[in-house]
Amino acid sequence: MEYVTVQGTEIPALGIGTWRMEGPTCRRAVATALELGYRHVDTAQAYGNERQVGAAIAESGVDRDELFLTTKLGSSNRDHDSVVESTRASLRKLETDYVDLLLIHQPNTRTPLEETIGAMDELVDDGLVEHIGVSNFGLSRLHAAREHASAPILTDQVQYHPFWDQSTLVDYCQINDLMLTAYSPLAHGGAVSDDLLAEIGARYDKTPAQVALRWLVQQDNVSTVPKSTSPAHLEANLQVFDFELTDEEMSAVRRPSISRTASSFLRARLPF
Repeated sequence: MEYVTVQGTEIPALGIGTWRMEGPTCRRAVATALELGYRHVDTAQAYGNERQVGAAIAESGVDRDELFLTTKLGSSNRDHDSVVESTRASLRKLETDYVDLLLIHQPNTRTPLEETIGAMDELVDDGLVEHIGVSNFGLSRLHAAREHASAPILTDQVQYHPFWDQSTLVDYCQINDLMLTAYSPLAHGGAVSDDLLAEIGARYDKTPAQVALRWLVQQDNVSTVPKSTSPAHLEANLQVFDFELTDEEMSAVRRPSISRTASSFLRARLPF
């Protein structure tokens, strides 16, 4: 495992995402990930699976201090009292005394940002949250969050993969000692069948997915949380720290395409 170090905090560069995982499937996937050596777990109130994540962690025998655990505020939990109460409820479901990172899941103009951030700051002061951050925030909103926060904003979790450009946000995070956390790093499966990624992977005996993940974690201040319920895929995702892409390959992999991103997104949601 490699680590991203920002603001003096070490975070595993690769974790397991749990979006759209439910019930026993979620519990098994997180348990398998922890057994394989994952120590970075990402969930959210909106995912409805905090109990399953918490149960898997509790049964794993992994020391809590070894884990970096993230959850996110639901869209209706943005006023002061809702932030505090929903976070305490998340802690009960996750069977933990604290989370390492609490994020605002997405922008919400109905509640002033400063009210939400202020409540999150209080949770840090109370020891219930180690770090705070945001998700799906563009540059202007990220800057505003940093202006309102007493505790430093640790990360912005956004969609990031070879076909979706986040270079401006990555540059901002690198300059300001923040982390960018990449979700959907395989472009909703679109990266798995990409010819260029396959060609590069053949040079290292790696899959297209492993090349896409390596491309992300090789960038300064970038971590990623790919989702998988397959033990084989979970294990393969960890095998991205034993090779390094050249500068030319890093440049070649970045191919922004709104159409490819959109088509992959839609295919991932089709019922067939």
